[in-house]
Amino acid sequence: MNTLQSVVRRRRAVAVAGVVSAGLLVLSACDKPTPMATVTVGSDSVNSEATCGGEGDALKQSDLAGCLKDKGIKSISVDPDETVRIGVDPEIADKGWTILMNGQPLTDSSTKTYRTIPGSVFFNAQYGAQGNSTLVSIKEGEKDASGLWNFKLKKDA
Repeated sequence: MNTLQSVVRRRRAVAVAGVVSAGLLVLSACDKPTPMATVTVGSDSVNSEATCGGEGDALKQSDLAGCLKDKGIKSISVDPDETVRIGVDPEIADKGWTILMNGQPLTDSSTKTYRTIPGSVFFNAQYGAQGNSTLVSIKEGEKDASGLWNFKLKKDA
């Protein structure tokens, strides 16, 4: 009986090792996720991987224009009296990042991982806002953009 039990244990160990190896092989074939950007208003947050790029290579200007028109953009409601907090992973911050509003720079480039902006700015015509929603983008890179993260801010008032 002991011999039979040891054979069964060895077979199970080999089977488990095979499953683990196959799982690691599948994981190594997956693309590495891009860094994340997060928009927080009050206790609500949305985060996203890069809409375009985010893998270190410079994007072409024509690619950027297309990225700003992406349809699958995550949205968050913003009360103009609230503060909007925008955070990025350190990999984005290390390359410098700029907040864009409807495709135009809203802030200077920063290497911090976190910025705060009054919610009213995103719905103020003086800053290029139109209507009750605004496209906010995080552009990675101080000169050439290497990634773009898009969010839609919807006025909640």
